[in-house]
Amino acid sequence: MAALDALKPLSDGPPPSWRDRLASRIDQWMTSPALNRWASSSVLTRWLVRRRSAQLFDLMAGFVHSQVLLACVRLKLFEHVLHAPRTADELATLCRLPTAQIARLLDSAVALHLLEQRGSGRYGLGPMGAPVAAHAGIRDMIEHNAVLYEDMRDPLALLRDPNAARMHAYWPYTEDPAGNPQAPAPVDQFARYSSLMSTSQRFVIEELLTSYSFAEHRVVLDVGGGMGGWVSALAQRHTHLQLQLFDLPPVAALAAGNVQRQGLSDRISTHGGSFTKDALPRGADLVTLVRVAHDHPDGDVHAVLRAIFDALPLGGSLLLAEPMARAGGAPEPSDPYFHFYLMAMGSGRLRTPAELTALMADAGTPCRCMRSCCSAANLGTTVGVYPQAPEIVSLCLDTF
Repeated sequence: MAALDALKPLSDGPPPSWRDRLASRIDQWMTSPALNRWASSSVLTRWLVRRRSAQLFDLMAGFVHSQVLLACVRLKLFEHVLHAPRTADELATLCRLPTAQIARLLDSAVALHLLEQRGSGRYGLGPMGAPVAAHAGIRDMIEHNAVLYEDMRDPLALLRDPNAARMHAYWPYTEDPAGNPQAPAPVDQFARYSSLMSTSQRFVIEELLTSYSFAEHRVVLDVGGGMGGWVSALAQRHTHLQLQLFDLPPVAALAAGNVQRQGLSDRISTHGGSFTKDALPRGADLVTLVRVAHDHPDGDVHAVLRAIFDALPLGGSLLLAEPMARAGGAPEPSDPYFHFYLMAMGSGRLRTPAELTALMADAGTPCRCMRSCCSAANLGTTVGVYPQAPEIVSLCLDTF
């Protein structure tokens, strides 16, 4: 406690309020060894001490938990037990690991509800492992997070110099420390990150298809459309639509190949360019912007919103789907992940629906009204209606 007591404020500011003084006194009480001994032994408070100790241990063990999940994905444990439960010996043979070691991993996965024990010493899918087995995009994101965790092995180094992060080099469209674009990346780098975005985008495609009616639209332009997963799903679900995709030239070329392989070239056209510098294709009455804004700084978001506004006809619409920060700044358990991921990536931040609405208004016409709601799938919707201008519809998607 002596070290804590020695700490002094770093700057002279206004005198602390009575709330600050009370909070400071409570902090002193809460860190008192005497109070901890009393609370641990009292029948009235022992449960609270144990609960907070367990919560703190969960925070400390979180990295180990994530590595257990990564090991299960790399060893394809979920696929191995999907159709029939297996014993530790069977899984050891399939994974080419000693039985004693695979047993530690299996028991760890059971504790995390990734697997569950079945009869006769066999292991099957657990409730947390089932979605990982069902969605390749989840497995790809788990594997991709290994890059982030490498950067976070030394969190202080990451905080001091985010631009040195390996994650920063993974995304070829982010800027260097001086604010200039990175050197042109090889085509395989564009293919790698575009493939990741394509598989992980499957989480939100069904949400979008069920959350918005496309029946009244004729032509849809998807900005930052990656390899075309979203426009392909739209084309298959809504056969009356003509679709356009706009992304960086190497990505648009990859999308064109995917579209051709699916036999959709007569309905989907691809266009290469930079949405911060180039004009967007015209002719669409709906523009979609899916998981793009949070990856970019405010200036780039304003630029793409302005380009969209210029490209849309009178009465056109923008459908924006994003992971968003909660209104009012209320913290969420997922916030630390996005804060550090986007910092290591070198670009972007989570924004509240109000912040996005303000950017939209600044890029075009002020909102006349706005409404919000939530679906059973925890999908928040914010709708802004614009007089004599394009309509803006934004969907807050909690899935990454």
